Amino acid sequence: MNGHIATGQQKKYYERRHRVGQTLIDSKTCEKRFALDNEFQQIYGESENHMIAKMKEYQFQAETKKLLDLMIHSLYTNKEIFLRELISNASDALDRLRFEALTDPTLLEENDKYEIRLETDKEARTLSIFDTGIGMSRDEVMANIGTIAKSGTDELRKGLEAATSAQMAADLIGRFGVGFYSSFMVADKVVLTTRKAGETTATKWESVADGTYLLSEAERDRRGTTVTLFLKQADPEIGIEDFTDQWVLSRIVRKYSDFVTYPIIGKYIREETGKEGGLVNESESTIVIEDKILNSMKPIWSRPQTEVSESEYADFYRHVSNDWTPPMKTLPLKAEGTIEYQALLFIPVQAPYDLFYHGYQGGLRLYAKRVMVMENCSELLPGYLRFIKGVVDSADLPLNISRQTLQQDRHIKQIRKWLAKKALDVLSELFERNFDNYLKFWNQFGRALKEGASSDYENKERILSLLLFQSSADPEKLTTLKAYAERMKDGQDEIYYLTGELRSVVENSPHLEAFKAKGYEILYLTDPVDELLVQSLWDYEGKKLKSAGKGTLKLGDNQEEKEKIQAELQKKEEQATELFAAMQKAVDEHVKQVRLSSRLVASPACLVGTEMDYSPQMERLLQKGKGGGPNQRRILELNPNHEIFVKLQERFQQNKEDGVIGEFAELLLGYALLAEGSEIPEPAKFNRVVVELMLKTL
Repeated sequence: MNGHIATGQQKKYYERRHRVGQTLIDSKTCEKRFALDNEFQQIYGESENHMIAKMKEYQFQAETKKLLDLMIHSLYTNKEIFLRELISNASDALDRLRFEALTDPTLLEENDKYEIRLETDKEARTLSIFDTGIGMSRDEVMANIGTIAKSGTDELRKGLEAATSAQMAADLIGRFGVGFYSSFMVADKVVLTTRKAGETTATKWESVADGTYLLSEAERDRRGTTVTLFLKQADPEIGIEDFTDQWVLSRIVRKYSDFVTYPIIGKYIREETGKEGGLVNESESTIVIEDKILNSMKPIWSRPQTEVSESEYADFYRHVSNDWTPPMKTLPLKAEGTIEYQALLFIPVQAPYDLFYHGYQGGLRLYAKRVMVMENCSELLPGYLRFIKGVVDSADLPLNISRQTLQQDRHIKQIRKWLAKKALDVLSELFERNFDNYLKFWNQFGRALKEGASSDYENKERILSLLLFQSSADPEKLTTLKAYAERMKDGQDEIYYLTGELRSVVENSPHLEAFKAKGYEILYLTDPVDELLVQSLWDYEGKKLKSAGKGTLKLGDNQEEKEKIQAELQKKEEQATELFAAMQKAVDEHVKQVRLSSRLVASPACLVGTEMDYSPQMERLLQKGKGGGPNQRRILELNPNHEIFVKLQERFQQNKEDGVIGEFAELLLGYALLAEGSEIPEPAKFNRVVVELMLKTL
């Protein structure tokens, strides 16, 4: 380092760039950092004043400012995760370079080293993370570092504010992919210098997290990125260790990044004592600085299962999933034969927050000959198993395989089929041997598994055996279709169910009154995916599935009783034909038929559909989608034994032109809609009719 002396103007500039809030770092460290930057300038070939002139200041977007503020003032103690995030970013850059170099070898620039280096300066209190990856252009720096383009930033900010533990905070930072900003938990200032492979110009980005960042041109003798952290003073009480200490860095790398597939190289300093005639001469000791690879690198999936501990599997799971909770199940798999591949799969304990969002990106990491060719390969597993994390490594795949090729590749199809079978084997074993743990799995991922019954026809029967449902048989315990079938009454030839948003709504639905009166069990299907399930599940072991809210109902202990009930109902309907016509006229916009019901006991009315109609729940779901959904006209069923129907008949016989009949039809329609949890189409009109009828009866 040269003896460059700082001018007063330059010192002021550096003090401003090193200022955090209103507190300055000590003057000695500032001088050291100033001299260090001058050494960088010699490498870049530019003077300080020239660099300042070429810098341009930008404002962070609003959400980024909030996030940076949270990082700087974070109260949790697990601040060491910043290194995990920066190493992960460096590893991603190396992955990308390796992939793009397959089709463009010139990107390697006669330097095919793939490595990550950690370098420190104790006096200046700096830590630098170097990589020889793909690097970034100026536009990419602004897009990836200057802003946060990922959705979910606001959810992250709220989650960090509400985090009650270091573990929760670490999980959130990893989950939302904004790990670069975690650097500001331990650094007053961050400088990033990067040169994209194939380009000659480098870009320098720096910020003290004061709401702005500086961009300038720089020089760098090779591709890649360097992130230099100007560290805060060590304070173990708030989780800031001495991150210039080689042993601290080594421990963190082993803890978080041991399975990164590229060498993470640190400077190892040791003292060697001289020897004379076989005797130790302590007066002639020398300091030796050498490179040391800090991570093991060997792919864990290629090691024999007996040589890998549970903690090592858990560490690797964290690496591939950013989930810091150990997995529920670990599946080391190996296939040999016509197609050879290895896989290491994990079933998580907890579902990610966005698992059931349309934009959720699932998939396994796909390797070919231990080289990653795709980070999120969704073709390796059916969609209903998208919650499974892990890696697949096959020697039979080309390194430059594309996503379009994947969809047609016979190897991928075979791997997908095999992995799905193995995953279902493990779930079946869990179901049979440890049902309590299976219930924990079901509460997190059951909705996803239900999707498989309507999409994976090859494994449909196996999936059906794993499905659980709420039932009228027990207020708390879930049931299987098999258990339901075993409990069916003599003479019952259908499995009855009703869909809806909540159990409390479904189990109190008027549609179920006759079922309850006769002791029939009902399945309560309250997941949105249940609507898709019942559309593809017509029967189970020869028993037809029947919605309690659709079609005509024929309940009875035997065929003779069923025929008797239907005959009585038909006779009463014939007597009320004119009444139904008058009521139909009043509600024709929303109702296609008025008829008597065999499913009501205490309620005066309900709405039902034909066998081919959508359920009310499905109709509401479709209407929430883009462009809305259909407005169906359904069937208004009346209870022939209810006092309201009896008195309506009497009043109609006295005056067939009585306008009150139409008003009561509208009231019964509104009652039926409210009872099933649907909205009234014209609330103001409904309220007016209620008030008018109340006034007439007072």
